[in-house]
Parts: sequence; C-alpha cells; structure tokens
Amino acid sequence: MSQSAPPPAQPPAQPPAQPSAQQPAEQQPQPQPQKVDAAPYAPHPGAVPPPPAPGAPYGAAPAPAPVRNNLGLGLVAAFVAAVVAAGVYGAIIGLTKHEIGWAAVGVGFLVGLAAGRLGGRNPVLPVASAVLSLGSVYIGQLVGEAMIGAKETPLSFSELFFQHFDVLQEAWKADADPLTFVFFAIAAYVAFTGAKKAAH
Repeated sequence: MSQSAPPPAQPPAQPPAQPSAQQPAEQQPQPQPQKVDAAPYAPHPGAVPPPPAPGAPYGAAPAPAPVRNNLGLGLVAAFVAAVVAAGVYGAIIGLTKHEIGWAAVGVGFLVGLAAGRLGGRNPVLPVASAVLSLGSVYIGQLVGEAMIGAKETPLSFSELFFQHFDVLQEAWKADADPLTFVFFAIAAYVAFTGAKKAAH
C-alpha cells in the first residue's frame, strides 16, 4: 500500500505591512483628491446669498429710472392746482372771515406737489410754482372778499367778482396788513420747495 507524499508546507500568510513610524511621510500613500463640483454645497431654501466680492459684479445692475422733465405738463398741473386751491382758500376766508396761515401753506403745497410730480425736475417748475401760488393766494383772498361782500350787500358773489372786480381790489387793499404778505411769502416758499421735493 503506497502512501502519497504530504504536500509541501505553505509559508504562513504575512499580515499587510504597516507603515513604520520611521518611514518618511512622503513615502506613505497619499489619499487621492476627489473631484468636486464648483458648488460643493447646495444652498438651503431661503438662504441669503453671500455678498459679492469688492469690485466684482453681482448680477446686472438695474437701469436708472428715467428722469422726468415735462415742463408743459408740470405748468398745466400747477395752474390747475392753483385755481382749485384759490377757490378752496377763498371759501375758507369767506366762511371764517379770517385769513388762516395753514390754508396758505396748503395752497403752496398743492401747487408745488402738482408741478413736481407731473413735470419732473425741470428747473423752471419751482419758480413757476412759487409765482402761481402767489396768484392763487391773491385770487383766494379776493374770492373771500366777494363771499363776505355778498353777505353784507345786496349784490351776489358773481356780480361782485366778475362785474365789480375793481371794488374787490380796493376792499382787499383796505383790509391788507403785514400778516397778509407773510401768507404770500409762506405760500411761495412752500410751493418752491415742494416742487423740488416732489420731483425726486
């Protein structure tokens, strides 16, 4: 009975070599860099984007608003506002029989606002607003004189205002005092500055 020869002995398996502490760092295997996208982290919903770097554009800048500069429309608007304000101012004087300072301020404000909002930044409009507000205050005071005169005379308002305008002017001169001209100045100033502010 024959016996087979035993298989040759296999050398024991060696564990993988551990890098020694004495081994230089450059000989140790380096991890391979992984490719990343340009934006490795997706922004969270509702996150605020970071501010742009100085000198770097961050999207397209909005186009500047066109400058409004319509002299004709501004003058028409100021004239209409002056006529309406004169009627309201005159009615206040006629009902109260007093000149009221805040009413003169309102006249200038309305005229300047209308001119600036509709006419824009034309440099003529503040000056025109001041002149129109002076006329508006004057006509308003004459309207008030006519309303007061219609209550004290047999003549109606329309007869006094349209047929006896010279009489109204004489009555206005007799009633005018320094405060009357202060109201003129206030209305003109408010109209001038109001037209400038409303144009922006």
